[in-house]
Amino acid sequence: MKKIINTEKAPKAIGPYSQAVEVNGTLYISGQVPIDPAIGKVVEGGITEQTEMVMKNIEAILQEAGYSFEDVVKSTCLLSDMENFAAMNEVYAKYYPENPPARAAYGVVKLPLGVMVEIETIAVK
Repeated sequence: MKKIINTEKAPKAIGPYSQAVEVNGTLYISGQVPIDPAIGKVVEGGITEQTEMVMKNIEAILQEAGYSFEDVVKSTCLLSDMENFAAMNEVYAKYYPENPPARAAYGVVKLPLGVMVEIETIAVK
């Protein structure tokens, strides 16, 4: 059975989608952008600050659903500029110090709201 996951500790969806959906012990988290849910705006700063906010938003959704970063099995990272790959990786790695998930990273032409990074995540219990 499909369960919709929403938390005020992560940004509201900016389109017709849910923050996350859980089905049969698998949590699918929609792509998160660096919006600070406290103010509803994109965080100031560069790729480091933006990636940190994205990871905090993912963490809030994981926690709301009863998961943690240890349960994450796959991430997809979208970058507006592949020159930011190394800096994004530095922040991302802090959240997966051991047994990191499978991952893909793509350079894309443009991301919503002009952000530098968006990350979607799948976790399994």
